Amino acid sequence: MSSELSVNHLLGIKYLQKEDIDLIFKTADHFKEVINRPIKKVPSLRDITIANLFFENSTRTRLSFELAEKRLSADVINFSAASSSVKKGETLIDTVNNILSMKVDMVVMRHPNPGAGIFLSKHVNASIINAGDGAHEHPTQALLDSYSIREKLGAVKGKKVVIVGDILHSRVALSNIFALKLQGAEVKVCGPKTLLPKHIESLGVGVEPNLKKALEWCDVANMLRVQNERMEISYFPSTREYIKQFGLNKKILDSLNKEIVIMHPGPINRGVEITSDVADSDHAIILDQVQNGVAIRMAVIYLLAARIKQ
Repeated sequence: MSSELSVNHLLGIKYLQKEDIDLIFKTADHFKEVINRPIKKVPSLRDITIANLFFENSTRTRLSFELAEKRLSADVINFSAASSSVKKGETLIDTVNNILSMKVDMVVMRHPNPGAGIFLSKHVNASIINAGDGAHEHPTQALLDSYSIREKLGAVKGKKVVIVGDILHSRVALSNIFALKLQGAEVKVCGPKTLLPKHIESLGVGVEPNLKKALEWCDVANMLRVQNERMEISYFPSTREYIKQFGLNKKILDSLNKEIVIMHPGPINRGVEITSDVADSDHAIILDQVQNGVAIRMAVIYLLAARIKQ
């Protein structure tokens, strides 16, 4: 197993190799042990400065990255576009160059435009981590999702995973499909026809329009929320209609002839894609995903920093 990543940036899962994922998981195992100790910090990145650039709202991802950086003893600069000169018309390049002139080694960026991280990586001399770019990719979320499946079921290879909900607008879905396929899982998607990308099968995934059948088939169901903020038109008749066809409740779960694992990347719209009694049940590993997010992000930052130091 290689001891270093094959990439200088984490822009998307599609640029990673299977060995990269194995290495990230092995490193995350170590950090998971660290964050469960009484003293949760390691001095690994004392000489590294990381800027968190969030051009879109985020709570969990931003806090998770910040915590991961502080656990590694990095110096952290937080930047929120909502309260910055971006509002006055400053370009992405100018913003970043200003931050880089402060001698920043790594940039964690969330941006509404797909490909923003790739654009940045070509123009600035720092390691870039994509924390979500539009409806394109969200690589650390897919890594923590796969890591959580591995932790719960022992492996990702050979497992059947269904991703349910708004696939069309979801960066989580795309990154998950890439990550799961790379590790040898079988993947299906389930949701309203209008919320499935036209050529989704070309990614090697199956389409199952019936939620009950999808759940009967799978080992793991990853429930996504409907991303109303990315919709300019209505993609289904009503929320009530959506809940009736694609909402997961305890009654459906109990009617299955087996136990399945329930995941959700958050934020949860309780009572829409998933009811509270499912979200809070023993089937759900939603809080494990949150905890694993810190370990995975520590691993990614640590491994990319090792390449900076060379």
